Amino acid sequence: MPVHPSSIVDPGAVVSPDATIWHFSHIQAGAEIGAGVMIGQSVYVGRGVHIGARTRIQNFSNIVEGVCLEEDVFVGPHVTFTNVKYPRVAHPARGNYLKTRVERGATLGAGATILPGLRLGRFCFVAAGAVVTKDVPAFALVKGNPAKFAGWMSEAGAKLERLDGFWVCPKTRQRYVEDNGVLCEAPPL
Repeated sequence: MPVHPSSIVDPGAVVSPDATIWHFSHIQAGAEIGAGVMIGQSVYVGRGVHIGARTRIQNFSNIVEGVCLEEDVFVGPHVTFTNVKYPRVAHPARGNYLKTRVERGATLGAGATILPGLRLGRFCFVAAGAVVTKDVPAFALVKGNPAKFAGWMSEAGAKLERLDGFWVCPKTRQRYVEDNGVLCEAPPL
């Protein structure tokens, strides 16, 4: 069941044949849905949104025009993206939307709100209920309202531990180095 019959895919949307779209979702014209993507129930995907391969979007999330989700992104239930910083009914943005990019492997927890015009780095982790108001570095864990830095996460989704001058994943033992607030994978031993 690639697209449930209760969902609406507007003409001009491009949906990979192996993507899955569940009940009552709406995909607007110009949206691009990549290979192996799973879109849950009652999800809205705006005009021109790009959703990269193998991304998972859980129920009741709102992905508005101007958003790009790279591959392997996890979007929890009830996540909301915005695209206008100061909306007014009397002065609509009319296509002048701020762009938001969520890089490869990022995780957005349930109920997170993402303000417009941001970059969420690869493998970052946004905790449930967080309100993201500024860019999130790669591998960073952020939580709260407004979201604040709370540690580093590994590619495997574990909170990193400090050991012998490195940040280490307790699951995989992958080592990372931090330099000036930027985290990168360490070269193998």
